[in-house]
Order: sequence, then structure tokens, then C-alpha cells
Amino acid sequence: MSLLVLHTLRCIGFAGTARIAGAAGLTESEVESELIDLAVDGLVTHLPGEFGGWGLTDEGRVADAQRITGELESAQARPALTKAFHEFMVLNPELLDLCTAWQIRSNGILNDHSDIAYDGRVLGRFNDFHERAVVVCADLSAAQARFDRYRVRLTDALRRAAAGELEYVADGIGSYHAVWAELHEDLLATLGIPR
Repeated sequence: MSLLVLHTLRCIGFAGTARIAGAAGLTESEVESELIDLAVDGLVTHLPGEFGGWGLTDEGRVADAQRITGELESAQARPALTKAFHEFMVLNPELLDLCTAWQIRSNGILNDHSDIAYDGRVLGRFNDFHERAVVVCADLSAAQARFDRYRVRLTDALRRAAAGELEYVADGIGSYHAVWAELHEDLLATLGIPR
């Protein structure tokens, strides 16, 4: 669980306990306990206050890279993850285009989401995209089970957007776009590919 918390923090960046727990698929108390242990080891640091949160230290970044590489090699998952990463990269530009369509209409005007038919068409395209994204997530989680949390989070974000919580498309920290970006960062970090 320590590696999961450390690596989740590596992928999402500076964050509070609740966000780390949501991204890792753990309870806040489990995450808090792990973060305290990681802080004692000098791998994470905490800034108090309203805008505070947890972040990796330089030592934490090095430790995460070493541990995640060890996990990857011991599972002999590099070939499968590399293949799935290439499949992810085929989908990535399409997701970026969908997010742009969600935020900006084709006439260059910001989408104020007052045109329900337009939003419905874009959400329909997200649903089509998601069917293919789930296949990539299945390939990733077949290689390493921890990647399945992205499928769960992407599905939840799309479900919430369809239910009217429009920030779950591309605007909030739990949005489809944000979860996809975390998955991208996770794949880069896991495979040791520089940005």
C-alpha cells in the first residue's frame, strides 16, 4: 500500500489526503497512515493550511522511480504496458479534441452548455471514445492490476457527466480529462519515459 500511495502522489502532484485517497482507491485513514510513514522516511512532505497538502520530496521521487521500476520488472509487465501505452497514445489526441469541443464551440465561442443538443452530441462522442479507452485500460490492468482504478474512475466521471455534473467532463480534478492525464503521467513514470 505504501508504493500505491507514493506513486499516486507522484502521478497527481501536490494534493490533500482526500484527493490522494480517491485517486488510489483507498480510504482517507489508510492514506493518512501511509503518508505519515512516508513522511517519517523523508519521502513526502506536508504543508499545513487552507492551500496545504502532501507532496513528494526529491528522495520520494527517486524512491518511487526505483520501486515502480522494480514492480514493473518483477511482474515482467514492460512489454504489455509498452504495447498498451502505444494504444493509449493513439487515443490521446482524440481525447484532447473532445475536451476542446466540450469547452469551445466550432465557431470559436466558449461553450456555456446552454445548448443541450450540442452537449449531448459531444457526450455521445465521449461514450464512443470511452468504449475504446476501456479496452486499453483492460490491457493495462491485465499487465498490472493497479491500472484498473483508472477504468473505474473514468467510467464514474462519464456517468456523473451524463447525470448532469458537467464539471466531470473536463473541468474538475475528478473529471474524465483529469483522470486521463493522471493515467498518462502514470504510464510515463512507470515506463521511465521523460515528458
